[in-house]
Amino acid sequence: MKPKKLKTIKWVARIIALLIIIGGLPFYFGYGNPLPFINQEYTLYDNLWLTIFPLMFIGLLLGWKYEKIGGYLIIIPLCVGFIISPIIGEGFSVHMIFPLIAGFLYLIVGYKNKK
Repeated sequence: MKPKKLKTIKWVARIIALLIIIGGLPFYFGYGNPLPFINQEYTLYDNLWLTIFPLMFIGLLLGWKYEKIGGYLIIIPLCVGFIISPIIGEGFSVHMIFPLIAGFLYLIVGYKNKK
């Protein structure tokens, strides 16, 4: 892959990650108590995503420096959420496709980058 194209992919992933962090963190902390399994009123679905979000946010931040680790920290928890959510009867979280895209872009950069 050409270095210019790889650099473009890297920056697209970073911009997506930054937008998700800027837009997502206020919602995460505005949820009330963002710690999973603390509040008895939270459903299993709420607790699932409250567990996934911190891993995803860490992956989005880590991806700026360590693309492979960041990509895996985004993709693995999100895939678990995508699998478990329909099983517990809540459906598919379409809006979580955007962090997944950033995760895949981080992995592409991480594996194609020749250091």
